[in-house]
Amino acid sequence: MQPSYDLDKIKFATDAPTFERAVDLYESSKVTQFKKELNGFFATVLGTQPYRVYVDGRHYDQGDCECYLGQHDTLCKHMVAVAIYAVMSGKKLSQEDKEIVISPVCGGKLGELNKEELSEAKKSITSAMRYIKSYTGPSRTWFAYQNSLNEGCARLSKLVSDLPVSEQTAKLLIDMLLRLDKKLCQGGVDDSDGTVGGFIYETVEMLKEYAKLDPTCISVFKKLCGQETCFGWEEALVKMFDEQ
Repeated sequence: MQPSYDLDKIKFATDAPTFERAVDLYESSKVTQFKKELNGFFATVLGTQPYRVYVDGRHYDQGDCECYLGQHDTLCKHMVAVAIYAVMSGKKLSQEDKEIVISPVCGGKLGELNKEELSEAKKSITSAMRYIKSYTGPSRTWFAYQNSLNEGCARLSKLVSDLPVSEQTAKLLIDMLLRLDKKLCQGGVDDSDGTVGGFIYETVEMLKEYAKLDPTCISVFKKLCGQETCFGWEEALVKMFDEQ
């Protein structure tokens, strides 16, 4: 059977330290005796001792491991390493596969997206935003919900960090921020941990860098004039527009 998840799902939904340790196990050939059975994958992972590991074929974070974390229902590096093996079939990971973007950063390269690239970027942003959704579940699902917010912001961070700097992409980012703000204000998103708000502020800092590299980006900030956002993140950008 093929797993229902892919490497991106594993990377963006796992905390960075656990993913990095899992990659190290995978690349060090510590995942041994791998086999597919029933609805998942079994393997022995060589850690401080050999651990027998099972990972579900539909949800990489569901399964079992003999290590301390695994025995306390916590996703461990051994389970993630087996999930990586399941999607990669033992093939080598590229540098991009292993790269983790923790927060949005300005790449510093000037340029515009062509029509197809712009369309794909918009689709990818919309897809990532699906993880940032309203919370209506019982308290027992809170941590799963928070993980979904983290995954959405991680996916968005990677997407926006890869964008070139231009008035065109600045507009794309402003539209994205307004959509996120609407989710926070009206969409029932519970951001009490500050995951989405933190991403918004980091993207604002990224837009400030855009303005330094390409001052034409400032014209896009006009769209924020008169807007009332959840926590005033637009103020710094409106000020830049007013002072230009």
